[in-house]
Amino acid sequence: MKRWERVVLVVDDDPDICWVLERLVESLKAKCIRALDCRSALQAVRLSRLDLVLLDAKLPDMDGLELARQIRRTAPGVPIMLISGYFYKDDPAVQAALEEELICGFAEKPFLHTAVIGAMKAALCSPEAAPGAAEPLAAC
Repeated sequence: MKRWERVVLVVDDDPDICWVLERLVESLKAKCIRALDCRSALQAVRLSRLDLVLLDAKLPDMDGLELARQIRRTAPGVPIMLISGYFYKDDPAVQAALEEELICGFAEKPFLHTAVIGAMKAALCSPEAAPGAAEPLAAC
């Protein structure tokens, strides 16, 4: 698989956050799919072979952690990174999700671009986290 064939799903109800995350995904030479709600996100999970999901914790139609559980049932090997302005890193819900490996990482909003890029690189470069990846990103 070539680097530019990596696919990242961005799920956030804020179009501006989606735009920023899309630019960060594209900076890693990956394709970005955008979903503004849970229904669209689940459809993208069913229709696409994803390498990573960047997921907002609070969405209008479902809690982000519940969506992560549904994504995990549909696509068990896809790493999910939670991004939230509602939760904080030491929040018990975030820690539990990390411990049970529901999510592979967490970023607080507002986030530093470098922090999100670093977390994406780590998730996309890990053979355990992205079992479908045949070659690492150039930046790994």
